[in-house]
Amino acid sequence: MPPEAADPSHRDREDLRYRRVLLKLSGEALLGSKEFGIDPLVLGQYARDVKEAVDAGAQVALVIGGGNIFRGVSAEGEKMSSRAHADYMGMLATMINGMALQDALEAVGLHTRLVSAIDMNEIAEPFIRRRAIRHLEKGRVVIFGSGTGHPYFSTDTAAALRAAEVDAEVILKGTRVSGVFTADPERDATAQRYEAIYGAEVIQRDLKVMDLTAITLAKESGLPILVFNMNEPGTFARVVRGEPVGTTVHWDDSAEPVVFADA
Repeated sequence: MPPEAADPSHRDREDLRYRRVLLKLSGEALLGSKEFGIDPLVLGQYARDVKEAVDAGAQVALVIGGGNIFRGVSAEGEKMSSRAHADYMGMLATMINGMALQDALEAVGLHTRLVSAIDMNEIAEPFIRRRAIRHLEKGRVVIFGSGTGHPYFSTDTAAALRAAEVDAEVILKGTRVSGVFTADPERDATAQRYEAIYGAEVIQRDLKVMDLTAITLAKESGLPILVFNMNEPGTFARVVRGEPVGTTVHWDDSAEPVVFADA
């Protein structure tokens, strides 16, 4: 890998809508066509998409779930004698995914730092807020693993927490559908996509954008949440450029509560 530039601010940069972002990916997104583990084709596509955004000038932090390997909160997890024990196992799964993402990102020429909320000094840095921000300022992709480091909190909550801590401008939720819909678009052909929606409506309509703790933290931090289809190559860079992609969950109570996207 080539040496890091001394000052990445000298790079040519586009006029982006979002300069510093937190991208939340589910562990299940890495499954691709597999039933368990990591699909290298999906991993490679995600790495190329992140590189496109970084090359455009975006500072990118990532939080990845672990559901493709182990879920603490699931029918299987609830069979364990201890919910906390199951959640810690899920945190370890996020670190496996984080290491896989780190390898894929570095393979396309990006510089990265893997940061763990649980001490794993041989493979990751501990989370130190100012250090993480400095990595982003230097143009490094920061991957936050191990969730919050505590049981009973999801990686959605970890994403909202880390986004607030590193002063991200938006939480980007990469999914396999193109935004937030009135119903499950994979089951209901009449489902409509919201272009924008007030956060209180998300809770009232039980739209399951993120869990309630994450939504509450995003609201308190004033962080919008933008949901988009990460499986469409190039969409991530379109989002940071501000193109009309996905669904924005906002906290402006003076705006119209619901806006439906055009067909």
